[in-house]
Amino acid sequence: MSNVRKILAAMSLLVAAAVLLLLPQASSRTKQTPGMQHGASAEALPAYHSEAPKGALPATLEPSLFPDKAVFNAYAVAGRIKKVLYQEPCYCHCDRGQSHNSLLDCFASNHGSGCDICMKEAFYSYEQTHKGKTPAQIREGIVRGDWQKEDVAKYEKAYLPPASK
Repeated sequence: MSNVRKILAAMSLLVAAAVLLLLPQASSRTKQTPGMQHGASAEALPAYHSEAPKGALPATLEPSLFPDKAVFNAYAVAGRIKKVLYQEPCYCHCDRGQSHNSLLDCFASNHGSGCDICMKEAFYSYEQTHKGKTPAQIREGIVRGDWQKEDVAKYEKAYLPPASK
């Protein structure tokens, strides 16, 4: 019986530790920039690169690391449009707290897995890319707040294949 108690205590500690690790990320999920619902942000534009990359880009994390379908798909999409994400700002303002230089940095780390803003912006960028929009046009939409209308539910239904390497 004492072994069962030890196992239960260890599992409780692991769950508590996981909750504590996710709390800072959970708060970034609901954070919105003031004024974003009505158009351009009153705050400074988050960091991004205004031109296409000249060299190699960082790899995005492997989608299979994430069992959640929407998160898996966000990383699969990010791997497909790295050059676009490199040129986009991220309105969770991770440029301030995590020194990110563009939306791509969110998916080169596990940050994007816990941030609905990053995932919505990545899905928005992906869909706009497939509509023929340039990174600059996509950026204009992100600044306007168009990414907030992105329906993440459609990315929770089936796994997209990751980018071919």
